[in-house]
Amino acid sequence: MQIIQLTEETKNNIMENLLKRSPNNYDEYQDTVNEILQEVRTKGDEAVFAYTKKFDKADITKENLYVTEDEIKEAYAQVDDALVETMKKSIINIQSFHEKQVRNSWFHTREDGVILGQRVTALNSVGVYVPGGKAAYPSSVLMNIIPAKVAGVKRIVMCTPPDAQGKVTPATLVAAHLAGATEIVKAGGAQAIAALAYGTAAIPKVDKITGPGNIFVALAKKTVYGHVSIDSVAGPSEILVLADETANPRYVAADLLSQAEHDELASAILVTTSRELAEQVSAQAKEFTSKLSRQSIITKSLDNYGYILIADTMDEAIDVVNEIASEHLEILTKNPFDTMTRVQNAGAIFLGEYSSEPLGDYFAGPNHVLPTNGTAKFFSPLSVDDFIKKSSVISYSREALEEVHEDIIQFAKAEHLTAHANSIAVRFGKEVFAEK
Repeated sequence: MQIIQLTEETKNNIMENLLKRSPNNYDEYQDTVNEILQEVRTKGDEAVFAYTKKFDKADITKENLYVTEDEIKEAYAQVDDALVETMKKSIINIQSFHEKQVRNSWFHTREDGVILGQRVTALNSVGVYVPGGKAAYPSSVLMNIIPAKVAGVKRIVMCTPPDAQGKVTPATLVAAHLAGATEIVKAGGAQAIAALAYGTAAIPKVDKITGPGNIFVALAKKTVYGHVSIDSVAGPSEILVLADETANPRYVAADLLSQAEHDELASAILVTTSRELAEQVSAQAKEFTSKLSRQSIITKSLDNYGYILIADTMDEAIDVVNEIASEHLEILTKNPFDTMTRVQNAGAIFLGEYSSEPLGDYFAGPNHVLPTNGTAKFFSPLSVDDFIKKSSVISYSREALEEVHEDIIQFAKAEHLTAHANSIAVRFGKEVFAEK
């Protein structure tokens, strides 16, 4: 990992380099995505099945498009019982955390006959995208489906690509069944996003699409936004560790590598006020990398997007933390809770040396679907809020409206909207028409 003294120039160079990883910078794939979306929109299931054959080598038809109960039973037989039990424990934690996010409708009644309020209702249907093959992450299945379930979504459709034999990754199937998916569809890629967004004869349209995927999936989600809602256009994984001289270099190095192994585009950054710690972490990272199974991916990730930044003061370190706005932030300082109070921008914050990032990925309960590429400055983790909508409620008595009707008419006239003004005026024996 590169050890760099933090300056305004080095900070700007790093920020520019990190932003290159954004899905918004992969326009060369957009034409392909647009073609797939249009084919599915016009040809429906025929296009979905054709692309599944082309990309996944699987013969999928209307008869075997949906996962059956027998296939789910077969998946349970193939997944280790210990993993199933671990998933169940994780589900309890995820559900418990997200239940605390549930919002209730509210109403406020005034003595003059005015009732104002907000009605909270769940989305009717949600599509959850899950990658297949080597990129299968049952933990992401839980993180996407459970908050939808807690919110009260009735129809939760999971789409995931099949293998060449038309089978879905067993661990993914088990996770979906445990979490409460109502339908599991054997379709992946941009064609699955198109089916969920536009609807086909076999796959009815949903209201929102969530879940991770490759660049084609990310661009497809971005393109269909407006036809449906989406969670985000997620970029590669990233971790930032903020540490002082009290941090354990072995822990810091291990945690940095936990995200670097995801992807060659993943980012792992240490910001510290201690040069001694920086050098120890660099040496420890090399030692760990040489022994890890995904050595090649980790090496490329660290070579391109791995940094150890040395700041002169903790204030300077926190400033760059807020500027980078990392997906995952670990704080390993003498008083991590105090340090946290000065951090404004991060997707998830892990405090103390026994709160390493994988705890959040799998088990603690908070959602691991997080904003990336600096979007933690204005986006939040996936939550129950993503699966609800709010309606404003307004009820005025005649007496309440009479008291303010002239004010409303004045506002409407100022905007030259005489029909607006007239809508109020007629209720009190008046009329408002265009001025001649």
